[in-house]
Amino acid sequence: WFMNSVIHQLPTVAVVPYSHDLGRLPAFLQQLVMESNGKGVESDGTAVAHATSPVVWGESGTNGQHAFFQMLHQGTQVVPVEFVSTVVPMGHDALAHDLLIANMFAQSEALATGRKGVSSHRDFPGNRPSSVLILDELTPRRVGSLLAMYEHSVAVQGWLMGVNSFDQFGVELGKELAIDAAHSISQGAAHTSQTLTHPLMNWFLEKKRR
Repeated sequence: WFMNSVIHQLPTVAVVPYSHDLGRLPAFLQQLVMESNGKGVESDGTAVAHATSPVVWGESGTNGQHAFFQMLHQGTQVVPVEFVSTVVPMGHDALAHDLLIANMFAQSEALATGRKGVSSHRDFPGNRPSSVLILDELTPRRVGSLLAMYEHSVAVQGWLMGVNSFDQFGVELGKELAIDAAHSISQGAAHTSQTLTHPLMNWFLEKKRR
């Protein structure tokens, strides 16, 4: 991820689990990666001179294929993709799981190799980066190892970027301002310190009083 975001300057990464039970993995990684390394200042207080955290997003493969895979294959932005799945399914439908795995391999192959179409609309450029992580099975130990790998990776990336991965002052600012906004709503009048949102707050309060 460091190579793609910092060296190759690719601003986003898609996490696509081909396992229903890992469907919330993209959301977990959004919080882990962007809250930890979404910084503009190095640990010594100087401004960062390079990209830091990529935008992390994604969805389970079966949903993603009909949502954003068109953009991954033929869009103008190159988006690295991380596929994640398991050898052994959680349920008893081994055939359905094998079809999921087949789709994952096919998508990774298509991103890498592309295809020359009969017209430009059917051209797939290929040469689009992806990685495939496959767990033996979904057990507490395996899932814990997967999450620990990502956590270690984020800490190392933060060190390479020169940022402190363990503070979240951007989150704290929003919480502080939310207290003021909540007070304004309870009092029925925008606070004068809310210079940018003052007109919007007054509009909201006016609608609320009707």
